[in-house]
Amino acid sequence: MKIKFLGAAGTVTGSSYALTSGSGQSILIDLGMFQGVADIDRLNYEPFDYDCSRLTGVVLTHAHLDHCGRLPILLPKGFKQDIWMTAPTRDLTELSLLDSASLSKHHQKHALFDKNLATKTIRHFKRMDYHTPVPIGDFMVTMVDAGHILGSASLEVIDTKPNSETKKIVFSGDLGNSPEDLVCETELIDSADVVIMESTYGDSLHPQEDPKEIVQSEINTVEKSGGTLLIPAFSLERTQELLHIIKHLKEAGKILPQTPVIMDSPMAGKATDIYMNYPELFNTHTQSEVRVGKAFEFPGISYENTDHPGVRVIIAGSGMMTGGRILEHALKNLPLATTRLLIVGYQGEGTLGRELLAGKRQVVVNGKSISVAATIKDTQAMSSHADQQQLMSWLAHIKNVKRVFLTHGEDGSRATLAKEITAKLGLGDIVLPKLNQSFDL
Repeated sequence: MKIKFLGAAGTVTGSSYALTSGSGQSILIDLGMFQGVADIDRLNYEPFDYDCSRLTGVVLTHAHLDHCGRLPILLPKGFKQDIWMTAPTRDLTELSLLDSASLSKHHQKHALFDKNLATKTIRHFKRMDYHTPVPIGDFMVTMVDAGHILGSASLEVIDTKPNSETKKIVFSGDLGNSPEDLVCETELIDSADVVIMESTYGDSLHPQEDPKEIVQSEINTVEKSGGTLLIPAFSLERTQELLHIIKHLKEAGKILPQTPVIMDSPMAGKATDIYMNYPELFNTHTQSEVRVGKAFEFPGISYENTDHPGVRVIIAGSGMMTGGRILEHALKNLPLATTRLLIVGYQGEGTLGRELLAGKRQVVVNGKSISVAATIKDTQAMSSHADQQQLMSWLAHIKNVKRVFLTHGEDGSRATLAKEITAKLGLGDIVLPKLNQSFDL
C-alpha cells in the first residue's frame, strides 16, 4: 500500500489523504479546504495532485470545511464514485458546501466551485453507520465516533487483499475534547499497523477551567456595563454548545433572562435544526432536551441581526474571524471600551483572531484599520479538539502500532507531539509528512 498526503501536512487545514492498495485502487479520505493566511489559502487553487480516475470512493470524517470543502473539485477531474459519511455529516456537509458556494460567489474573484457543482457533488453522498463495515474497492472501512462534532468519525481501514504486510490503517480524523457538552465521548480503537493522527494541540494542554463559568462571567460583565459581548464561533458544534450553555445559565438564574442573545448566522441556525434530527447521537444528559426540542431555546434569543441598544451578546461566524458576519460586528464594536471579545476556539496562524489574542491593538477588519479598545478574553476549555494528553491516551490504547504519521497541526505542535510519543510510548517511527509527499506502507 501507499499513502499520499494531499493536505493538512504542516498546516491545520486542508485535510486529505489518498490510500492506494497493491492493485492500484485508491480511496480518498477527506478533501478539505485550506484556511488561513494568503499563502495557505492559495493552496486551494493549486492543481490537485492526484489521478481521480483511480479512486473507488471517498470517505469523509466530518463536515467542517477544512475536511470537506474541496470535494466538488473532484467531479471535473473525472470522479464518478460514492462519497461515504455518517448521516449527520451528510446533512451538515450539504449545508457547508452550499453555504461556501454562496459566499464564494459574493466575496471571491475566483470561486473554487459554484452552487451547481456543489449540488452535483451532493448527489454522490452515501450514508454509512458507526460500527458497520463497508467495502470500498480493495478496502473495508469502519467508522467509530470521534467525539469531535455531531457525526464525526475516526476510520478503521483494512486492506482486504491477501499477502498485504500492512493490514489495518487508522485515521483519527479530528478527535474530540471528551467529555464534551453535547456529543458522545471519543471511542477508542484497539489495534492498528499504521495510524494517521491529528496534532492540532500536540504541544499543549487545555486549561482546567469550566467554560460555563467563563461564559457566565463575560455575560455578567456586560450586563453590568451595558456593553456588547462578541463571540466568534463556528456554525457547526461551537454555536450549538454556546447556546446550550447560555440556556442553562439562564435557567439557573446566573445570567439575566432578558439579556439579548443574537445568533447572527443563518448557517448556524440551519445547522442547529439538523442537530435536532439526531437526538440519539448526543450524550445521555443532553438527549432528552433534544428530543423535546428544547436544547437550544431560551428567553431573549434572537436569530436576526438588530442594532439592539444596551447590553447584548452576539454569536457569529467565522470562528477564526477570517470572514463572515463577525467582521462587521468587530468593525463597529472593537473600538469601544465597553466591548468584550470572547475567543472560544483554535485561532490559526495569521488570522484576525490570532492577532487579537496576541494583544495587537491596531488591526485591519474588512480592509479598514481600526484601534482596538475592547477587552479580549479566551478559553480553550471549549475546544472540540483533543489536547496533548488526550491525544496520547487515544494513541496509547491502540496496540501493535508500527508507524505513526502526524498531520493536521502546525510544525511546532506535531514535532513536540512526536517527541512525546517516542519518549512515553516507545514508538520510534513517527513521520511528519509534507504536502504531496507519498510513502510506502
